[in-house]
Amino acid sequence: MKKFFIGILTAATIMFQSSITFAEFEGEVPEEIYKWIQSTPRGNYWFNFQVCGYKINDDDTLDLNILEVPLFVTYDNIQIEDVIQKRRWRGQSTRGYNNLIGRADYLEFNLIRETVTIVKRDDLDHTFSTLDSYTVGDPIKLAELDKRDISYKTYSEILKWVKENNEWVIRRSEGKLSKKDAKIKQEDMPVFKLKFLKK
Repeated sequence: MKKFFIGILTAATIMFQSSITFAEFEGEVPEEIYKWIQSTPRGNYWFNFQVCGYKINDDDTLDLNILEVPLFVTYDNIQIEDVIQKRRWRGQSTRGYNNLIGRADYLEFNLIRETVTIVKRDDLDHTFSTLDSYTVGDPIKLAELDKRDISYKTYSEILKWVKENNEWVIRRSEGKLSKKDAKIKQEDMPVFKLKFLKK
């Protein structure tokens, strides 16, 4: 998956890897890189707006149907303990999990099918080193999310921001518009036609 996964505390684009080391976590999320979405009793949700962008095709053109977004979630102590206990119940290693601080989710939105997939999830320690990585599941239909669900607000806020800043997102993406897409008006692009945002 070309030019997708991004260092959590940098704006540098890197290739998809099974293990990524991140910069030292100092307790504050840099707002010049991350946009806060919401806080819940168990965590704080941010997305990397500097590097969220459209998928890049093999010919370096942008696929306006596919949006890729790194999501960052910090945990409170109760959520950290919950993650550790569940790993113990499943017989998984808890080595290093005493330093767990949260997770990184690598999201892929299909704007035509109106789905989101967590392509990869990394558990992160206090230095932002990856403790474990795994895939989460199948595509989730956005229309089936309950408005009271944490995921509903998380995904809707990301998509609203992209819609409001679409020209900027296109410019920040690593590829270029195809000749066909370059002729499309902004309001006719897939992100503007999402039924999910009109619920």
